[in-house]
Amino acid sequence: MAMVIEGEERIEAPVDTVWQALNDPEVLKDCIPGCQELTKTSDTEFEAVVTLKIGPIKAKFNGAVELTNLNPPHSYTITGEGKGGVAGFAKGGADVSLKEDGPDATILSYSAKADVGGKMAQLGSRLIQSTSKKLAGQFFSDFNARVTGGDAGEAAAS
Repeated sequence: MAMVIEGEERIEAPVDTVWQALNDPEVLKDCIPGCQELTKTSDTEFEAVVTLKIGPIKAKFNGAVELTNLNPPHSYTITGEGKGGVAGFAKGGADVSLKEDGPDATILSYSAKADVGGKMAQLGSRLIQSTSKKLAGQFFSDFNARVTGGDAGEAAAS
């Protein structure tokens, strides 16, 4: 079951600052919902452990994340795949681009594709779609707050 999620986030920080944060494993770990571990294994690869709850199913995913199509400090593609045992698998990626919005602000745009299989795919596309959108929104809101030093709740409310 595949889906596409697109969005945009205005971040009150210069493009270079946002780019550095997008490549910082500590920042990513703090912003990825349910992320318990994120270990950098090379300049463009990470291993991750993420626990997610979708509807009645809660699963711990072990997986790999890779950064490709790097065009610093303007864009990259982040892809990942995780296996959640009996719950199934999740894989996907996002094309992320940064555009200057004045000297101290950046527009971060993303187009993410996600695919789930196994027991989770049986939950129905509406639940998975809405949960995926919520998780993507939470990541970018938390990321914005982390980069600007604000509170995620305030960033989401504005």
